[in-house]
Amino acid sequence: MRKRLAVLVAAAMSLVLVAFLVPLAILLKSVTADRAVTAATAKAQSLTSLVATAGTAALRPAVDQLNTACDDRGRGLRHPEPPKECAGHPVTVFLPDGTVLGAPGPRTPGVTLAAAQGSSLTVEGDDGREILVAVQGLPRGTAVVRAFVDRAELTRGLGAAWLVLAGIGVLLLALGVFVADRLARSIVRPVHELAAVSRRLADGDLDARARPGGPGEVRSVAAAVNLLAARIRDLVRQEREAVADISHRLRTPLTVLRLDAEALRDPEEADRITGHAESLERQVTALIDQARARDAAPGACDAALVVRERADFWAVLAQDQDRVVTVAIDPGPLPVAVGETELAACLDALLGNVFAHTPEGTAYAIRLSATPAGASLEVSDEGPGFDDVPRGASGAGSTGLGLDIARQTARASGGTFTVTRARPHGARIALELGAALGMP
Repeated sequence: MRKRLAVLVAAAMSLVLVAFLVPLAILLKSVTADRAVTAATAKAQSLTSLVATAGTAALRPAVDQLNTACDDRGRGLRHPEPPKECAGHPVTVFLPDGTVLGAPGPRTPGVTLAAAQGSSLTVEGDDGREILVAVQGLPRGTAVVRAFVDRAELTRGLGAAWLVLAGIGVLLLALGVFVADRLARSIVRPVHELAAVSRRLADGDLDARARPGGPGEVRSVAAAVNLLAARIRDLVRQEREAVADISHRLRTPLTVLRLDAEALRDPEEADRITGHAESLERQVTALIDQARARDAAPGACDAALVVRERADFWAVLAQDQDRVVTVAIDPGPLPVAVGETELAACLDALLGNVFAHTPEGTAYAIRLSATPAGASLEVSDEGPGFDDVPRGASGAGSTGLGLDIARQTARASGGTFTVTRARPHGARIALELGAALGMP
């Protein structure tokens, strides 16, 4: 925006300067030429009375003295250059009898025309201008006084004047661009700060606020962004409180479940149910902590340990349902940018999805492999896939959050989440988990 505004101002000022300076330059040229012509005319007219009254003998020294006086003044110490009324204006007198006095010069057609018509003329030539003053009343006809102004004299000092005008134009243009850049900077800076605040909000810094500044429109946008940020923070806080409250309410039925499990007569069955209850309680506790946490740093864990532990946990239930389980885990450690609790909850959601939506006896596989970016976790089964029963959708008592939990876990680690069909049938869910910078 700064560059565009500077270019716009430069273009506008260039048009204005051209419209102003070009006519002024033409006017200077005309004034310079008129000044030289006026000086030459005055010089020629100063001899008209003498030409009309004096003879040739008296006229010749006067003309020579006029030309010589200008030349001497031009060579004098006090006048290193001829005065403007003398320099470049040689005077020649053409008498009716053909006598030529003063500076040597040809009898041009202009001289002949002025003598014939008895009127003063100004003749423009390739090398300069002729100032012709006719003197009538002589016995033999009309005399002509000729003052010649060469082309250099017509443009004397014009180049310097044009250079000054060009310098003024460039200076004004630079000043205008500088002022436009300062103005654009005062407008763009608040916009950049507003963009930075928006990025901070997108990164999860809900306390980021924009400073009102710049034009009224930008201040209005900054106020709207601040209002939006405050509203988002309130909504997130309310959501965290609601999730934490729901999690707290789950503690009571969990306690009842544990008491019922302890009252079972079969010790093995009691231990198994109690273990399930304790696992569920840990998940609820982690959910409470996650809901209460604010601005917490992303967690990290060894994916190999977590996946091995959860695979062994679900293997007991798989054995009861006659499911063939394939577990392939690369040797650890495999540090990933996901907390231990979050990764365990993610895998539990995916395996719970398999047990809930595939018939008993359906085989499934868990594969964890190291990748350059972190680790790849894959859960696949040989069930009906996603055509007959759309997993993750509401149905069979499902809340539809299983795949969403896995998707959010993968994205939180900086990875990806994909769902495809397995061959020859079944479902395949793959999570690319980002690598952790350091283990906790």
